Parts: sequence; structure tokens; C-alpha cells
Amino acid sequence: MAGPFSPEVVTAVTAHMNGDHPEDTLVICRGLGGVPDATGARMTGLDGEAGEYAVTVGGTERSVRIPWSEPLTERAQIRREVVRLYRESCTALGLTPRGH
Repeated sequence: MAGPFSPEVVTAVTAHMNGDHPEDTLVICRGLGGVPDATGARMTGLDGEAGEYAVTVGGTERSVRIPWSEPLTERAQIRREVVRLYRESCTALGLTPRGH
């Protein structure tokens, strides 16, 4: 689906998440992606409706799409939504969010 974000923005966000926040990405996929037993996760894309991830479960990689709370149209909204997904995932998994 073509979304509101240019390929450059998608590449920058996914590179940032995979390079700087791989643990958070795994928490998000475990907590809200329906794969609590995932052993690895990376962000592969995003659009205005959801973030897209590749998760590893039992040595097999599969795709997971996790919707945003509302349609996104601006880059600044992406960070806010990823933080929300992380915090909600921590709650779902009984973890203390980093920085709290």
C-alpha cells in the first residue's frame, strides 16, 4: 500500500529502529504482534496504517503487521506511535518500560 511516507523516510525509520532499538522492536512484536515466543524481530516497513515487522519464531521468519492507533500522515507521529506500542507491549508482557 502506498502511504504518506516517502521511501527515504521508511528507510530512515526502519534503519533507526533496527540499529538503535532492536530490543524494543522485539518487545513490540512479542507484546502486540501476537508472537510472544519470538526470539528476533526487525522492522521491515511502515505506512500510514501500521508498522511491518519480520519476526523469528522457532527458527522461522514470518511477517507481522501491527496497526497504529490512528492513521499517520506526518513523520513526527511515527515516533509517538512506536513509543506507545513499546509501552503498551511492556504492560502486556509485565515488563517495566525503559526509562521508568
